[in-house]
Amino acid sequence: MTVRSLIVTPTYNERDNLEVLVSSVFDALPQAHILVVDDASPDGTGALADDMATRDARVHVLHRPRKQGLGTAYLAGFAWGLEQQYEYLFEMDADLSHDPKYLPNFLEALDRGADLVIGSRNVPGGDVEGWGPVRRFISKGGSLYSRSILGLEVRDLTSGFKGFRRKVLETIALDQVESEGYSFQIELTYRAVLKGFSVVEIPIVFVDRRAGQSKMSGSIFVEAIWMVPRLRWNAGRGRLVR
Repeated sequence: MTVRSLIVTPTYNERDNLEVLVSSVFDALPQAHILVVDDASPDGTGALADDMATRDARVHVLHRPRKQGLGTAYLAGFAWGLEQQYEYLFEMDADLSHDPKYLPNFLEALDRGADLVIGSRNVPGGDVEGWGPVRRFISKGGSLYSRSILGLEVRDLTSGFKGFRRKVLETIALDQVESEGYSFQIELTYRAVLKGFSVVEIPIVFVDRRAGQSKMSGSIFVEAIWMVPRLRWNAGRGRLVR
């Protein structure tokens, strides 16, 4: 791997998962770097990340003073990565739901010319392990709802396992992104498509978290319901392609 690559992973109380995640990332992409964006985790995740950074120059830590949400954590991480001149920037959860073994596949797709790569549960070869029927319905229904309203062909719009060329993040007006949670992932992909960037979906098997508590909440789900029509409304008025 010759392209400078950064994996951005937000954390809040992920101490039990962090060392396994970082080790697995470096097993998959030894030359990549990882940025932990920690929102003052009470369980000491940030302190553990600092300790890891002192032992490995590939580990970086961005501390935020309080819990501010997944979307803003990614935006802060992307801004840091762009400033540090990384060419490929990836986003993935710290809860081990996103298996780092897929990262070489993402890298290969970017090297072949894709602008945005999505780890997809909804294309052939993709799947979910550990979810009940209600959670599966919400995830697949959310993608179908969003695809229908936004007119997109992407099968997994709510996936949080992504890889970007830096030019995508430089172009899609990150300072204007409004969403959090599920709708944050939808909005990033929608903005990229509106700007004409190519999107490739790579099949992944998503595994429910092994330790800690899910960050999914009713408010995140409700936000996605009203944010998707808002995105379409704004796009129709040219507000997402400035």
